[in-house]
Amino acid sequence: MREPGAGDRDRRPRGTLSAAGRGARVPGAHPHRRRRDRLARPGADLDQERPLRADRTSDDADRTTHDDTDRANDNDIEDLLRRHAPQVLGALVRRYGHFDPAEDAVQEALIAAAAQWPEDGVPENPRGWLIRVASRRLTDRLRSDEARRRREETVAALTPADAFVAPPPGEGPTGQGGRAPSEDDTLTLLFLCCHPALTPAAQIALTLRAVGGLTTAEIARAHLVEEATMAQRISRAKRAVRGAEFRRPEPEDRDRRLAAVLQVLYLIFNEGYTATAGPDLHRTDLAREAIRLTRSVRRLLPREGRVTGLLALMVLTEARTPARTGPDGELIPLDEQDRALWDRTAIAEGTALAEEALTQGPAGDYQLQAAIAALHDEAGRAEDTDWPQILALYELLVHRTPDPAAALGRAVAVAMVHGPRAGLVEVDALAGASGGHYRLDAVRAHLLERAGDHDAARTAYLAAADSTLSEPEARYLRARADRLAP
Repeated sequence: MREPGAGDRDRRPRGTLSAAGRGARVPGAHPHRRRRDRLARPGADLDQERPLRADRTSDDADRTTHDDTDRANDNDIEDLLRRHAPQVLGALVRRYGHFDPAEDAVQEALIAAAAQWPEDGVPENPRGWLIRVASRRLTDRLRSDEARRRREETVAALTPADAFVAPPPGEGPTGQGGRAPSEDDTLTLLFLCCHPALTPAAQIALTLRAVGGLTTAEIARAHLVEEATMAQRISRAKRAVRGAEFRRPEPEDRDRRLAAVLQVLYLIFNEGYTATAGPDLHRTDLAREAIRLTRSVRRLLPREGRVTGLLALMVLTEARTPARTGPDGELIPLDEQDRALWDRTAIAEGTALAEEALTQGPAGDYQLQAAIAALHDEAGRAEDTDWPQILALYELLVHRTPDPAAALGRAVAVAMVHGPRAGLVEVDALAGASGGHYRLDAVRAHLLERAGDHDAARTAYLAAADSTLSEPEARYLRARADRLAP
């Protein structure tokens, strides 16, 4: 594998990493490098049950295989880059302590990889390759900046001569633990981004940027603010954590950050489960990364009910993914899904986790949502769903959280237990709190259709379709409206 030289810095990725005819998408790249998919506020799916977002190694990090059978396809490369991006950023921040320059260097390494790997092949140690390239880009930048000369000398003094070829976490030779950390730096980076010096909004924004790999534009849309405003917020957050020691927080400090960490993982999973915009309903890379990171947090805090509950919620929700879309990518609502396609192994795991979470202290938001998800997943047919029990759980949930999405889920449960007209009363009461979100129109349309008011239902379906940025959801909503046309 050739290493990119200075002349490669302005190269843009070739080919496609995500969809035919589209430009390569680099995890965490700036908005002009990646335009598809948007982040949404957590809420119900159109089925109203969306949650309320081994690589081989070698001592020679540059050795690659050029055999066609060993080359990853474009999707494999995109998944690989997304998985390694936060790990590489964490490694650079841990080593050098400069958040902003480290992030820029990682972006350059990702762009170089996206341009080279489809042609030259994926290195046997992708993470080591990215760390090596990003580290050299960062040190080049430090050398070129006269004002940072003393900082460069400090970095050089503290960095082992062979650090650039350090193996991935947990895979270094015995006795070299300092060069090969036993755990993924991503988790440490996650807690760093949720530093108590930051406001909750800044914690979420910085983590979605650094760990989730989302663009500033995507994060701005999620928070309903201008992109420039969000860019300033993220920049201030980076300055606030500048100089913070890159290490796992102590237990007391960790507990203060946990709520923000879990909320961020929750948002990332939601975007993965139902992409807010673009041609695809599901972003497997984000959903799997959120689950992976949540498992890492649970290993750190195995008896924390909120963590166990969130993991249960993710696993139970992701288990339905094989049945959520048809052959052409069309959305299939929960009550019409072929439940034989659901992942029963994941459902068994998620149900056991949900039960365990309820024994780990008072039931919180994540535990209650996991219990609701378990009731849906345990029903062999849609008509077997225990809606009275689900409604009871939603009653507890809405008393704990002001989230309009939880109230909307409760309205659906009311309709399933007491009839569509009763559900419409609840939906109409939420009109102000939801801010006119398209999911409110989608639920209203569904309940109006069930109540027999087809003209009003068609109008509501079209209003919802016009408001969503998700192409699969818009197609689904328009198809429902067309079925009701006179």
